[in-house]
Amino acid sequence: MSSRREFLVRAPLLLGAAAACRPASAPGAQEAAPGTPPAFGAAPPVGPEVSAKTFAEAEKLMQVTLTDAERAQAAGNWQKSMAPYLERRAGPRKLAIEDAVAPATVWNPAAIAGPSGPARDRFVRSQDDPGPLPTSDADIAFAPVTKLSRWIERKQLTSERLTGIYLDRIAKFDSKLRAVITVTRDLALAQARAADKEIAAGHYRGPLHGIPWGGKDLLDTAGIPTTWGAEPFRNRVPATDAAVVRRLHEAGAVLIAKLSLGALALNDIWFGGQTMNPWVLEEGSSGSSAGPGAATAAALVGFSIGSETGGSIIGPSMRCGVTGLRPTYGRVPRTGAMTLCWSLDKLGPMTRSVEDGMLVLQAISGPDQGDAASVPSRLDFEAGGSVAGLKVGYFPGWMKEAPATEVDRAALAAVGALGMKPVEVKLPDWPYGSLNVVLFGEAAAAFEELTLSGNDDQLKAQVSDAWPNLFRQARFLSAVDFVQADRLRRKVAAEMARIFLEVDLLLVPSMRDEMLTVGNFTGHPSITFRAGFIDIVRARTDWAPDPAHPLPEFSPARRVPYGVTLMGRLFEEGVVGRAAVAMERKFAVTEQRPAGF
Repeated sequence: MSSRREFLVRAPLLLGAAAACRPASAPGAQEAAPGTPPAFGAAPPVGPEVSAKTFAEAEKLMQVTLTDAERAQAAGNWQKSMAPYLERRAGPRKLAIEDAVAPATVWNPAAIAGPSGPARDRFVRSQDDPGPLPTSDADIAFAPVTKLSRWIERKQLTSERLTGIYLDRIAKFDSKLRAVITVTRDLALAQARAADKEIAAGHYRGPLHGIPWGGKDLLDTAGIPTTWGAEPFRNRVPATDAAVVRRLHEAGAVLIAKLSLGALALNDIWFGGQTMNPWVLEEGSSGSSAGPGAATAAALVGFSIGSETGGSIIGPSMRCGVTGLRPTYGRVPRTGAMTLCWSLDKLGPMTRSVEDGMLVLQAISGPDQGDAASVPSRLDFEAGGSVAGLKVGYFPGWMKEAPATEVDRAALAAVGALGMKPVEVKLPDWPYGSLNVVLFGEAAAAFEELTLSGNDDQLKAQVSDAWPNLFRQARFLSAVDFVQADRLRRKVAAEMARIFLEVDLLLVPSMRDEMLTVGNFTGHPSITFRAGFIDIVRARTDWAPDPAHPLPEFSPARRVPYGVTLMGRLFEEGVVGRAAVAMERKFAVTEQRPAGF
């Protein structure tokens, strides 16, 4: 075979399963009597010839063992029995499957957990006086949306001025961060002026009206490049807006920038370089919502929208010291957003306070016909509402070992001090990492054309833990592996449903691998928010260790923000948000800023 592409397209692998509809008999076969059903293994042969040796080598990858006779039998009829069903691999690939086409199977976590979510829709904002408008542009820029919106509503601040402040900050600071892919200056100024006219005329749309925001550059924006952070797509210009973008336009928010993401939503390296952490410019901001994390922390935007498949909101929120709200799977529609994994992808706010995140979530929630997994939901939230009596589960062993820190343990103590009740919980000792077979399989399918065309070579990151290698390796997963991982997912979801019969919330170390995996696969909502500070003596990274490129070390140690994570029942973001607001107010650390910004 002359090329990797030809190998990936044509090589017969031990994966796939027979389709339910059996093929017609091969030409020249004896005509069957009327009423005879078609048989497996009777299709015309397709694909390259294989031998027993082919299977012997493939067994090493698939970890199965066949006898000599079994190999001979499998090789003898592979071209008739399995290859015909692998039409996308063996060819002729008659059908192009558009990006927007999702699998027929839709993940529905509520079907396992049972009815969940609040009985009513209710949203009560905090009534705190925002105080006088600061005289410093930087003080205005770093203010949370809760204050910015009050100043705009009271006509103490115009959207055009606020937009200008953020545009100036992008021009001044983004060269340090590489958090912005596209500045939408003309659109932003037009939207800001329109917002000011509406507000002056008495038509105030709500707390996001006139607030500049940035979207992770996997959200389609009509007529504006949406690059997915990846070289092969840097000239991609969609014709329509993503559903979330459309909803924020309707709320009166001002789109000021398309923000960086690790290429195809992995880590923090994109075609423009690595997005850096405003608190420690020697380390990446984490990913893949790298730009939203860095831009929000450095006050280049009022708020941002990120996405999470396996930790891409939690990671940058932790590293950059912002609030990341990962909604329940299905609450926020992904129509018009890049697909990495149909059954895992989630869109959510990244903000400078917990209440900010809830304000944004309210605006973007609700089903859309373009996303089969999006469902109707309610949001019952009261900022400052009582948290007394809420049961907060925690894993005692996890709180005593890395990656938990003193900040996590202080947060657990704060639970009791606020009148909530800490409750010990546990999960079975299962191989939760095995769930990632689903992620790798779906992601490789979503970007099959990139792999088969060889254009994955254009991506900046080509290390072994980057997508190009992982997509190629995933083609050697079997359908059996995928189904078994999916069955494990059901068992894990049932375990989480059991835990949430015992408690209202979970407090978990944000970077605990098991909960990054479990929470995403079961679809539960979470909020990661700043709870304190820690000292680090070495830069952190999302990438596997590379002895040839050691990470920078710091002497003296650097002081950086640290966040904790609360998880809740499906569709009960209101409860999670209420508890997080109470804890955030007790910690009182959100107003501290990264130096130099």
